[in-house]
Amino acid sequence: MKLKGLRWFIIGLIFLATVINYIDRSALAIMWGNDNVEGSISQSLGLTKDHYSYILNIFMVAYALGQLLTGKIFDKVGTRIGYVLSIGVWGLSSFLHSTVRGFLSISIFRSLLGFSEAGNWPGGVKSNAEWFPIKERAIAQGLFNAGASIGSVIAPPFIAALFVAFGWRITFMVVGSFGMLWIIPWLLINKAGPKKHPWITKEEQKYIIEGQSEADQKATEDTKGKSLKEILSHKESWAIVIGRFFLEPIWWLFVGWMPIYLFDVYGFNVKEVGMFAWVPYVGAAIGSIAGGYVSGKIIAKTNSIDKGRKTTILIGGIIMLCGLIATVLFADSAEAFVAIVFFVLFGFQFAISNVQTLPSDFFSGKSVGSLAGLGGMVGVFSVIVMNFLIPIVAEVSYTPIFIAIAVFVPLGVGAIYFFARNIQSVEK
Repeated sequence: MKLKGLRWFIIGLIFLATVINYIDRSALAIMWGNDNVEGSISQSLGLTKDHYSYILNIFMVAYALGQLLTGKIFDKVGTRIGYVLSIGVWGLSSFLHSTVRGFLSISIFRSLLGFSEAGNWPGGVKSNAEWFPIKERAIAQGLFNAGASIGSVIAPPFIAALFVAFGWRITFMVVGSFGMLWIIPWLLINKAGPKKHPWITKEEQKYIIEGQSEADQKATEDTKGKSLKEILSHKESWAIVIGRFFLEPIWWLFVGWMPIYLFDVYGFNVKEVGMFAWVPYVGAAIGSIAGGYVSGKIIAKTNSIDKGRKTTILIGGIIMLCGLIATVLFADSAEAFVAIVFFVLFGFQFAISNVQTLPSDFFSGKSVGSLAGLGGMVGVFSVIVMNFLIPIVAEVSYTPIFIAIAVFVPLGVGAIYFFARNIQSVEK
């Protein structure tokens, strides 16, 4: 049996995994509530906003370690088995949230969730490098990243509805089962890479291989990946490491804290959060796909990966910066706030799909997952610092937080321009 467009089935499954990933990780924030939200997690377990900050950072520390170590795992065992391990553990971890009795147990399962969910990103970048020619990688990454946005669109109303109907324990059981069910179609469809897959047509196989770099074409499953020291000896790698350090907090601020912000500033309950919190992620989903499309078009027109990636990253950065400034100046109502964040997250995803594609532009084979994981890990460090500061600063105002991450935008974009003077393969 031959299946036309097999690469799109593969990225479709990774898109679906990413949707599940974000439903799982969003559930805690949406159902956390406060003392005034009847039946919420915080009220049921007697936990505070400080507890939430610690739990969020426990997740992020595990997520940071997971970015680095799962990148290495994916490079060692391949994307097929790597995804089975990653999503299997995170699905089980999410399910076990239903059994928690206090701060310690929820922290344990949250750390397992963070470590295993991290594998989705280096795994996705590595899979896209294997299955897509260079000119299509940004759109593939955009589709993959759109899963995070779509998951964040689905999560608030879906989780709020389950919470109202069944409570938070049953909700965790339901969402935790999705990942384990996903493994079945993944194993059935993703039998091997494009060079050996029995279902791939000769035309698609040729199209993929001829559209990759010479280093990609020479790489095999037995090709040894570079060490992190070797990877970091190339200054281009620092474009990813430093760029993501400054850009990641923008996304995570809203993923981790927007429901809490709506609880605190506008007095929302869980149902109202479900009605509002999904809106900005529609912008993120559109930005993911648009950023990949624009980048691909520029590369096709100019035959320059450098122009395609940098132009798209710059446009996204400008939109993010303007939006974050607007949150300080114009967000005088819940409706205005979510509308502005719509554009912030559009700009973020417009740019980040191309930032996350850079490891496969610079390296090939088993080095791609390692660099993608390292960049993700370093990016999370700044998020961890932010999560410690937010409860302290928010006691007075959230405004300094929005100003700080607005400053991060030109620093992140500037790092990519400074360290990656010409985006191309560094392997000879």
